Amino acid sequence: MSLIMSYVGSNGCVIAGDKRRIGFLGDKEKREKLEEDLYSGIIKTDEELIKRAGALQISLKITDDAEKVRVIDDNVVVGEVAFKTPFEARRKRIYAATNGYIIVELIGSNIDKMQDGDSSIIVFGNKITKKMANEHLQKHWKSKINLKDVAEIFKKVMEEVASKTPSVGKKYDIFIKHSNLDKKESQRILREAVVVDVKKLQEWRENLKKEQMEVSKTIEFASKIINEGEIGKVKSIDGNKLKIILNKDIQAFDVEWNLVAEPGNLIEMNIDDPSTVEVGDMAVIENENLCIRRTKSTLQCEVILCKADK
Repeated sequence: MSLIMSYVGSNGCVIAGDKRRIGFLGDKEKREKLEEDLYSGIIKTDEELIKRAGALQISLKITDDAEKVRVIDDNVVVGEVAFKTPFEARRKRIYAATNGYIIVELIGSNIDKMQDGDSSIIVFGNKITKKMANEHLQKHWKSKINLKDVAEIFKKVMEEVASKTPSVGKKYDIFIKHSNLDKKESQRILREAVVVDVKKLQEWRENLKKEQMEVSKTIEFASKIINEGEIGKVKSIDGNKLKIILNKDIQAFDVEWNLVAEPGNLIEMNIDDPSTVEVGDMAVIENENLCIRRTKSTLQCEVILCKADK
């Protein structure tokens, strides 16, 4: 769902990228049929795409706020297209500066392939968008051209391609960078930028993985939280503090889901009026209220009470 165009010359570089993303929800075979129609050029407008998706019973989520091109320092611009395989996300990036570029292909956050060059026009996109873009670039290109001219041509090409296929949106970003770099210095700066940028991606993916694991863990443990039933008996009373011995099917966790008490262990609870509790009383949850069964006196604790694994 992308069109990214980059120009690398001796006086600077220009990069442009559309902002469209399309999500397909529905039967796998029907999704693939819709994508085939879209990328072949049969579908030419947003309206035709929505109509065809409806006929195939596919739900669409179309947005035009993706950041596919960006500036990462005073000299380097980056463009990225991404797609998913059944096993892993793949990315293809171009890092461009004056007198140089590096194309990097990543599997997950690991570099799979790299190639470099010193001057070129490079187009990323699906089959139909690349074909259209190259045709329009040839039509508008001039023999003598400056960076401002290149930017204007890229704008025209973006608009022309967006008018013929909904796989490219009408919104786009474009950046121009002027800098005095020779070919050797350009490659040095680009390689440093790649290393830093890929490291950030690796850190982002690690953090995302941890967040997903935490969400999964929370969902798993949330299903075990007690909202009704016996918790355990009062073992001792010390002012407002009670020691409760947990039943054989109850365990306790802290807010980060670390186990703090197993069945049969003691946990501490607080009670406002200790005169309403006796040793041997049963602590229960009734109507989602933690209390002493005999007197209905409310209890407070700083742990999460859950069913123990069998």
